[in-house]
Amino acid sequence: MTRIISVVTPVYDGGQQYLREAFESVQAERDSLPDGWDLQWLVQEDGTTGRPLALLPEEPWISTGMASKGGAGVARTMALPRATGELVRTLDADDVILPGGLARDIAALEDHPEVGWCISAGLDLLPDGSTVAGPYDPPEGPLTYETLLTAYDDDLFPVLGTHLTARKQLLLAVGAWPAIPAWEAIAAVMLCAAVSDGWMISTPGGVYRKHPGQTTSQSTYAEVADPDQLRGIVRAQVEALRGTGWRWP
Repeated sequence: MTRIISVVTPVYDGGQQYLREAFESVQAERDSLPDGWDLQWLVQEDGTTGRPLALLPEEPWISTGMASKGGAGVARTMALPRATGELVRTLDADDVILPGGLARDIAALEDHPEVGWCISAGLDLLPDGSTVAGPYDPPEGPLTYETLLTAYDDDLFPVLGTHLTARKQLLLAVGAWPAIPAWEAIAAVMLCAAVSDGWMISTPGGVYRKHPGQTTSQSTYAEVADPDQLRGIVRAQVEALRGTGWRWP
């Protein structure tokens, strides 16, 4: 029986400039997966224009959907019911997966069945075409809630939330990506960490594109919510979940 890893990508009308490159990176990953594995790509428009989705070819392994605008977190969560994979990996519409990235995610979770999620290092792709490694990348190995919470409180969060790969049942159990206007990718990592240790993959698994058109570069991004409120609600939610004493699985 074929096992599936589902890749989830939110996109909005006007944010599809690099969607074709994301597609090409996902398509290339199909050839490097371990034996017995295949992938599904879930592309969810944050909106209902249909224009970003029209850029994609009709392939049986691509599933598209639309819903009223609610932000990237809402779009990802709205795509999740269509996921047929036992693993779910995030990918932004303006980023790419590096060769072998999904295979390494699968290997990490196969080799460490006690953890519910993993995350790979990333490379920032700058407008001049150069790449730089993340400044706080942890070493290869376990990632604990305590380590991440300390980094979160120090505003030195060490991993890219958009490189999260989680077991689907864990992601569903923690509520997937919360309906907040920003920081939802960090929140999803922290929610998973609140109930399960993770695994850090030191080999970069993707490229995080820095460009003027990205959502976080827009002048309006600073106005979506008060940063202190965002920080407070994310921390309160993960601490409340941690405080229940429930652990995955």
